Amino acid sequence: MRTTEKLVWFVIGACAGAGVALLYAPQSGKATRKLIRRKAEETRDSLAETGENVMEAGRGVYRKGVSAVTGAAEGAAGLYSRVRDQVASR
Repeated sequence: MRTTEKLVWFVIGACAGAGVALLYAPQSGKATRKLIRRKAEETRDSLAETGENVMEAGRGVYRKGVSAVTGAAEGAAGLYSRVRDQVASR
């Protein structure tokens, strides 16, 4: 499962959990609002951390791509040089 799919399911689960908590909460409105605020802050922090993890994973993929392209370009340059030298020596 990809990270974005996990994130979507996490958000859906968090919203469903919050909804169930509100329906069954034997608390006053003030306590419930405090609970909602705290859970929203926790969810925001978790999403921010997940976003940072996704960004870091993206940076890693980018670095690997740059490395692969650089290696391919260097290999192509070496091949070009060898072919040019062989053609020139004929």
